[in-house]
Amino acid sequence: MNSRVEIRGRLGADEVAAVLAVVDAATEADGVRPLNEHVMLHLRYGGEEQARNALLYVGDRLAGYAHVDPTDVVEGPSGELVIHPEFRRRGLGRRLLDAVLNETGGRLRLWAHGGHPGAERLAASAGFSRVRSLWQMRRSLYAALPDPVLPEGIRIAAFRPGVDEEAWLAVNRRAFADHPEQGAWTLEDVKRREQESWFDPEGFFLAWRGERLAGFHWTKVHGDGEHAHEPIGEVYVVGVDPSEQGTGLGRALVLTGLRHLRARGLAQVMLYVDEANTPAIRLYESLGFTHWDTDVMYRR
Repeated sequence: MNSRVEIRGRLGADEVAAVLAVVDAATEADGVRPLNEHVMLHLRYGGEEQARNALLYVGDRLAGYAHVDPTDVVEGPSGELVIHPEFRRRGLGRRLLDAVLNETGGRLRLWAHGGHPGAERLAASAGFSRVRSLWQMRRSLYAALPDPVLPEGIRIAAFRPGVDEEAWLAVNRRAFADHPEQGAWTLEDVKRREQESWFDPEGFFLAWRGERLAGFHWTKVHGDGEHAHEPIGEVYVVGVDPSEQGTGLGRALVLTGLRHLRARGLAQVMLYVDEANTPAIRLYESLGFTHWDTDVMYRR
């Protein structure tokens, strides 16, 4: 089969459109999007200068794509890849993965979304081991929701674009100090999301204790077409300043966001949580969430 892999920095508009077409076809076939939000934003806005894009062509047609983020010098490069459904079971996934491994010197953390059997086979064939799992959990918004009970002295207000970014980033860093991705967000990361069509400051709740930000719950609504289903709400990010942990603020913030999403007429809500984060999973289970699907990270 006449195939080739091209390694690029930032992509042109035509190349981005071709990659998004492959992503759409894979999403339709698999029922889950093969690239995470970070990579999709990278495609749309350019992303980090160090990031690499691997384009797999069969003849003149784009058959596969891989994104490589080399910015974590401790954990090593991370990547995601997708093969167009029409070109699967021809060895092209391994062809693309080998090109990525060559680019990274053989060190790579590889995400597979939805626990796809093909991804598991590919990872095993290349000597990868499963090292991390991210649960997707869901609950119905038709089911009963308790009233949020805020700790004494806490008030809730909507996020103010252009005003609250730095305060939010400071608490986000403290709340996710041990989180490999979330705690490293920058002002640019926030600004990019403020440009997205789904961004709604009225669904971005900040908990204030006087003039000090104590916690937050940022909700999101996925629209038609993005996830191949009807619109669904998301507990996008919930964070509590370490000084406020144990006060019940996290639970109150989650409930505040869930009631907002229900008021928007949504039937379901989802969230992502690390499989190893037992306290968070117990909190969400106590609020009616159940395990729906799993994203897996492999490492070599």
